[in-house]
Amino acid sequence: MPEFELYNASQSICSHKVRFALHAKGQDFEEHVLDLWAGDQLTPEYLAINPNGLVPTLIHQDTSIIDSLVIVQYLDELFPEPHSLIPDDALTRARMRSLMAYIDEVPKPAVRVPSYNMAFLVHFQNMPEDEFMAMANAKPLRKEFLLNFGRVGFPEKAYNEAIDRLGRSLERMQAEIEKSGGPWFLGNAFTIADIAMMPIIVRMADLGLGNMWDDKPAISIWHEAIQTHSAYTPTFYHGSLLTQQYPHLLQN
Repeated sequence: MPEFELYNASQSICSHKVRFALHAKGQDFEEHVLDLWAGDQLTPEYLAINPNGLVPTLIHQDTSIIDSLVIVQYLDELFPEPHSLIPDDALTRARMRSLMAYIDEVPKPAVRVPSYNMAFLVHFQNMPEDEFMAMANAKPLRKEFLLNFGRVGFPEKAYNEAIDRLGRSLERMQAEIEKSGGPWFLGNAFTIADIAMMPIIVRMADLGLGNMWDDKPAISIWHEAIQTHSAYTPTFYHGSLLTQQYPHLLQN
């Protein structure tokens, strides 16, 4: 029986980070795939192991570990060999953590806006108002996000602001890779900062926004490198990309 159990969702960008780390560390795990649109993450049983009502949750030694980057760091502490995802020296670790904080603050919430407007909106458009309100109010950490989104999507102003934040994030990414010499954020060392950014870049490409880094060759090289990592293919199994779940995206 595997040492780990992972509760996650196939298309969740936070789930992608943890699946990638588990595969990168060569760890078998029992996967429980939650249907977020059916509300699996809001059942009393799931809230008992993750009161935030979010995915992913890792179960290890009968204990819940929540928050994707906390889980990734936990796995690296358990399995530092043969290649740690955390730099050896304190200064480089500080740079990595600064990048992780930036990614969590800027591009991660920004990419949710086009994700919802371009893909997830179909789940809400025909939903009765009372049903939508009940669902939004049941979200421990996403209530305000969904209320702002509504059943018609984010307005053009909010969408454009999110795209602008993603653009600025790409400029920062290009600059950081150029500074380190690449191919990764911190040079030759593949770190948790790269795992943090990975599903955002994959999501942007999946939504047809990959042209945003056409003039940023370091990001193109980074993207190609991440796709050749041994953990990439098992992480992004069929159904993990939005274009595989929402065929209308292929028509854009």
